[in-house]
Amino acid sequence: MIRNPVVAGQFYPESSERLKAMIEMMVDERAHKEEVIGAVSPHAGYVYSGPVAGAVISKIRFKDTFIIMGPNHTGRGKPLSIMTEGKWETPLGEVEIDAELAKQILSLSSYLKEDHLAHQYEHSIEVQLPFLQYFKKDIKLVPIVMGFATGDVYKEVGRGIARAIRDLNREAVIIASSDMTHYEPQESAERKDKQAIKAILDLNENELMKRINELDISMCGYAPTVSLISAAKELGATAAELVKYQTSGDTTGDYSSVVGYAGIILRRMSPLVQLAKKAVETYVNEGKVVKPGELTPEMKERAGTFVSIHKRGGLRGCIGTFEPTRKNVAEEVISNAISSATRDPRFPAVSPNELEDLDYSVDVLTKPREVGSKEELDPKKYGVIVECGWRKGLLLPDLEGVDSVEQQIDICRQKAGIAPGEPVKLYCFEVRRYK
Repeated sequence: MIRNPVVAGQFYPESSERLKAMIEMMVDERAHKEEVIGAVSPHAGYVYSGPVAGAVISKIRFKDTFIIMGPNHTGRGKPLSIMTEGKWETPLGEVEIDAELAKQILSLSSYLKEDHLAHQYEHSIEVQLPFLQYFKKDIKLVPIVMGFATGDVYKEVGRGIARAIRDLNREAVIIASSDMTHYEPQESAERKDKQAIKAILDLNENELMKRINELDISMCGYAPTVSLISAAKELGATAAELVKYQTSGDTTGDYSSVVGYAGIILRRMSPLVQLAKKAVETYVNEGKVVKPGELTPEMKERAGTFVSIHKRGGLRGCIGTFEPTRKNVAEEVISNAISSATRDPRFPAVSPNELEDLDYSVDVLTKPREVGSKEELDPKKYGVIVECGWRKGLLLPDLEGVDSVEQQIDICRQKAGIAPGEPVKLYCFEVRRYK
């Protein structure tokens, strides 16, 4: 059967040309693509939630199949409904259901039922598809709509999804389609949403359910999100990242009654990031420098590295080395992680009570090469080193708020104390960024 679009012309443009143009304004095609297990993405009208959906989907390295779970807003159909055959149509074309994977998920679940009625007028899955089709036309879909049940049921559904992916040795991205707090003042919505988001970032589905109930958080897709977390952990997820959060008030200017939107990705934490995290926590708590232990391939080489620490989205420390100073990347990361936490002159040293709020990323640098002019640079792709005699300033690539080569060079000059008129040499480098 063909599942026809029901909110084209309402939630997003009905014309394929206008739809593509709108999505193009909301995505970042140059964003660094990450290997993710799953994501949380909002499903309101594109003028409201599109920038958040676009930001999170832009960061995903695509697989052939997307398992999309959405809440049941209509009350139609079975409480926990899956479609295992057919196609979904949008103005950008048809999306085929991945029948093999869908039937495997159904066979492994005690609660999911084959049903199309729950999907017929439900928008929460439909609105995700054009964003996915924009980046990859030939994706496949497994659609699941979730109504009211218990947390244990949602977790069992998630574990069944994970088992099906493993049993078939398939690659798929799991998306929980959800908006956050509905129709509360901005301050109240942000306060409640921070609590729900923190539970998701901690990969703690039980805590998410608890906070939803105790704080009366009107997050419509909490059930899909609980299933997502359960599935992602079964598939090895060890980390989550908030990509973007905003509310409808950021579009309308009316903050008296808003809906919140969060874009979150779930992934495996890189061994290098795990090492940086362990190095900081051990040093802050015990005053000891950890040993690298068994080295993964990326730890064995020699290279300059930078370790960045963020706290609730804001920078908390960043220290690194232009070129290798230790015998391998692992030791380089340990040293720079400790320095980022305790010796960044812009911040006080990290305290033990901050550790649970910290996120880490590790950049491994290629060898810098001199460039003849700034036309050879690209702020998304290349980091920059500006050199004048013994003074050097470095800036990593793909930083939020740094959109031009001129900005990169100016920041490097400021870091190194190089005046605007002084002649300089320019070097560029690339990084492998681990999160």
